[in-house]
Amino acid sequence: MSFDDHFSAVAEGYARARPHYPDGLFDWIARVAPGTGSVWEPACGSGQATQALASRFQTVFATEPSAAQLAGAVMPAHVRTAVEPAEHCSLADTSVDAVCVAQALHWFYLPMFFAECARVLRPGGVLAAWGYQDIVLPPPVAEAAAPFLAAIRADWPAERALVDSAYAGVDWPFRALEVPAFDMRVDWPLARLLAYFGSFSATARYRARTGRDPVAEHADAIAGGWGGAPTRPLAWPLFVHARRTPA
Repeated sequence: MSFDDHFSAVAEGYARARPHYPDGLFDWIARVAPGTGSVWEPACGSGQATQALASRFQTVFATEPSAAQLAGAVMPAHVRTAVEPAEHCSLADTSVDAVCVAQALHWFYLPMFFAECARVLRPGGVLAAWGYQDIVLPPPVAEAAAPFLAAIRADWPAERALVDSAYAGVDWPFRALEVPAFDMRVDWPLARLLAYFGSFSATARYRARTGRDPVAEHADAIAGGWGGAPTRPLAWPLFVHARRTPA
């Protein structure tokens, strides 16, 4: 299948800049899965979630349709990777305990992807998909960053709306699991925040459309709002959906 590649052009920056997910999320997935023998992570990107999964599952099959994204990933030895779409993978039937999708479900053609989940998950296997919405900035930084965010607003792909709704409109398969609340918080320096802004798909599309870098255009103003603090606390609303196949 073809796919809309929004991240190959920013693959290196994406690997450096994106936040890491809370350890408690991966501990919980390992507990509710029927076993910890194997997990499939489609659209693994540059591996933000892969390494955490690899510390809890004996084998990880990490797939990614963007070869550039996968080339920038540093994976443990027991992670097997492949350039494959989420809608059609090379796993055998009933071969994994869990399927985990980190900040990527909105890019999939869901009927085909869910059919793959039904095929590859073992009885009682778990599908977990999560994402995060707009970053929560301290008020002076939020005010300074507002013109940058407004400049790129029209360049967000349509799939962004599904993230904004926390995947509320998804027609999920399987039985729902009750999911605990998880926090996604960091203390970052200004340079990391600017790199994060540079990793947006909307930023890449703005650059391609205008030939200008919106982060560079607004960096001084954002720095003014940041002030002299070496780091600042930042957060994201994290949402998690989990379903279990019939036992």
